[in-house]
Amino acid sequence: MIVGYARVSTDEQKLDLQIKALEKVGCDEIFTDHGRSGLDFGRAGLEKAIRNLKSGDTLIVWRLDRLGRSLPALVALMDQLGKRGIDFQSLTENINTTSSGGRLMFHMMAALAEFERSLISERTRAGLSAARARGCTLGRPKSLSPDQIADAFEAIRHEKTQMQEVAEELGVSVRTLQRSLRNAFPAGRG
Repeated sequence: MIVGYARVSTDEQKLDLQIKALEKVGCDEIFTDHGRSGLDFGRAGLEKAIRNLKSGDTLIVWRLDRLGRSLPALVALMDQLGKRGIDFQSLTENINTTSSGGRLMFHMMAALAEFERSLISERTRAGLSAARARGCTLGRPKSLSPDQIADAFEAIRHEKTQMQEVAEELGVSVRTLQRSLRNAFPAGRG
C-alpha cells in the first residue's frame, strides 16, 4: 500500500498541490494536517498515517519539510519506519529508501543531524564556560539560604523540632530540607 501525507502550516494555505502530486504517484490513501507546524510531530493526520502503515508499505510526501522541520526528529521517524519495514519517498528531493542511493542520502542526512547536535552541544558547553568565567551563577537558585539552613539545623538538632514541621515552615519538601542539611553539614561535622 502507498500512503501519502500532506501538511500546510497555516489555515490560509491550500493542500491542493501536494494532494494532486500524491494522487499522481498512485497513493492508496492520503492523510493531511491543515494549519499545523512542522516542528510538532504530534499531528493527528501524521499519527493516523503512521498507524495505518504496515511492513512493505511506503509513506510518500511531496517535500521532506512537509513531514517535519526537525532533522533529528525526521531521522528518528525514518529509523522507526525502517525498523517496521516501511519505505519512505519524498517526491521533490527524490529521496526513496527503496533504493540504495535513497538510503545513502538519508544516512548522510542523519550524519549531518548528528554533526549539528555535536555543534550545538559544543556551543552550549563553551557558553556555560564563558558564563562561569564571568562569575555567573548557573543552575536554578537555591531553595534555602545559608541562614535558613542554619536555623533549620538548630531547630532539629537542639530544639528537637520534627523535620516535617521545619520543612513546612520553610515552604520546602522534607527531601529538599534533608539535601540542604546534608550539603551544609556533611557527616561527621557537628
